[in-house]
Amino acid sequence: MSDQKQEKGKPQKKHHKVKRQLQQRYYNSQAEEATQKDGAKDAPSQVVEITPNLERFSQGAAKKRFAQWKHGFRDVDPYPDDAPVPKEKMVKYDHGAGSIQVPRKGLGATVLKHIKEDSHFAQIQAAKAEQLNDDAGFLEVEEGEDASRLSQHEIAKSVDVTSATKYFELNLPQFGPYNINYSRNGRHMLLGGAKGHMAAFDWQTKRLLCEFNAMETVHDVRWLHQETLLAAAQKSGVYIYDNQGIELHALTDLDSVLNMEFLPYHFLLCTANAKGYMAYTDVSMGTKVSGYNTGMGRLNVMCQNPANAIIHLGHFSGTVTMWSPNVKGSLVKMLCHKSGVTSVAVDNTGNYMATSAIDRKLRLWDLRTYKMLHSYKLSIGAKSIAFSQRGCLALSTGSLVQMYNDILQNSEGPFLNHLCSGAVQRVQFCPFEDVLGVGHLKGFSSLIVPGSGEANIDALEVNPYATKKQRANAEVRMLLDKIPPEMINLSTKVTEISSQPSHSGQKQVPTHKKLGKKEKEQEMREKVRDTQNRKFTPKNGNRKSGSDAIFDRFKKKE
Repeated sequence: MSDQKQEKGKPQKKHHKVKRQLQQRYYNSQAEEATQKDGAKDAPSQVVEITPNLERFSQGAAKKRFAQWKHGFRDVDPYPDDAPVPKEKMVKYDHGAGSIQVPRKGLGATVLKHIKEDSHFAQIQAAKAEQLNDDAGFLEVEEGEDASRLSQHEIAKSVDVTSATKYFELNLPQFGPYNINYSRNGRHMLLGGAKGHMAAFDWQTKRLLCEFNAMETVHDVRWLHQETLLAAAQKSGVYIYDNQGIELHALTDLDSVLNMEFLPYHFLLCTANAKGYMAYTDVSMGTKVSGYNTGMGRLNVMCQNPANAIIHLGHFSGTVTMWSPNVKGSLVKMLCHKSGVTSVAVDNTGNYMATSAIDRKLRLWDLRTYKMLHSYKLSIGAKSIAFSQRGCLALSTGSLVQMYNDILQNSEGPFLNHLCSGAVQRVQFCPFEDVLGVGHLKGFSSLIVPGSGEANIDALEVNPYATKKQRANAEVRMLLDKIPPEMINLSTKVTEISSQPSHSGQKQVPTHKKLGKKEKEQEMREKVRDTQNRKFTPKNGNRKSGSDAIFDRFKKKE
């Protein structure tokens, strides 16, 4: 056996020796070629003697060094590691993965470890993607050319084929005017005609999900937390449908509803009707959270603040009021115009509000100080106003749609105009796309607005390319992360939430403090005083009265 081991060992040593010789010849030939390429043909060739240590090849650093030698002595990368990512962008896409505590042992230790690693990797990739797409840019024209005179046909010819397909029009002259609504991920579109026609489709692939006629007036339509459920404000009430057009629920208590807003983080559907009544409905539980009469007349102008979920209402008196489900009255009441308000919109940051009224003025307000920033004169009062994710503003005056890209910096005028075939009912920017949707009397128009959409998609928040399984997991995650309605107030800081009891009917958990001996005696005396005025009916004659029983229990505890 020993002879066999020695025989087996001899060819191994010989093999290593031959391998070293081949590697030395290869390195010498590569060195000569490198010197010749650099123009040093006349100079004597400098052969570099390299004796790699085969025992260190198992290590990662040695393998990397050997690969550099093997590929012809190329220059070492001056930036060997990944590019640094700013901390601000990392904090922006932080979903709490760093706070996950992974136990050393247990069944869930491996799962939690993978979840933490995957969340951190997704955070880094999202921050890097935002660095690449940081500068979105806007429409640029040559000197002396006015961008506001460019038509959508000219813009569609100048962009790539994929972007050109985003400009289209739907001619639906029979059932207009149409209200529109994009889903949260910007993939699906919902149309609702005033004469009952409703349709839901994937506007990018033009795939129709459902189409039906409600056989009554439709005032407003809204997607709920996902594109599988939608709500329609009809004449007889609010109806919930799925994406196949099947009726699931009928909220007949909410009649004559004119406007709706859905709060995705609270699962609340807010409705305002023609009688001045406002209601909050929890769609996850199917219960009514709160409802009250505003006393402000017909509520046909409404929008929500995306930053704090406060509802803004516009009234005929020229005022704009802000509402929360926790308070029966308005939180703030602002006199914005001298005539009736026609439209209200709040940007994504929640810091700026745009209002328009019958007095043909467009005004911008700072919601942190409640002061007016700018005022513009329009041809007529704007019927609908919308902010994009990057701060662009679109408004409709009659059948004309105007788009501004620097409205907060005292804009000189619109940078794009589009004339529709009928009076415009509603405008809305598509999330994560440079597209503006316009619902008007003759149908629907999809317009290209360069630089209006956010280019970086946070797939953990909303995913336009989610599969069926990913959509189900996202729905469960949203329900687990649901924010209670008591958290809705003007402040965005949790520490400033008032501790007053809510009017939503939900009980608050009392907080107990540790009491001393004197405080306990004082508390017991107060309880005795309360019980002395009560009449007790003991079942037998030997039973003591309530006050004596309380004193006996208190003495036993001492």
